[in-house]
Amino acid sequence: MHLGSVVSALGFWVGALFPIAYLPVFVAGIDSLGRLSLFLGLVAINVLALVVGHDYPASRTNERRG
Repeated sequence: MHLGSVVSALGFWVGALFPIAYLPVFVAGIDSLGRLSLFLGLVAINVLALVVGHDYPASRTNERRG
């Protein structure tokens, strides 16, 4: 396994599981500029992880294995 596949796998799983980090922000409420900035930062990290992990083989359907 080389570095590219490790980074892709990490990006995929971080992107898939990272929305759990939104829950405490929603529970606390987005009522200040600091919390809004925190929420937007979390979304940006999530999007970046999804972009990095989009080539991870487990994210594909079984159509290639035909």
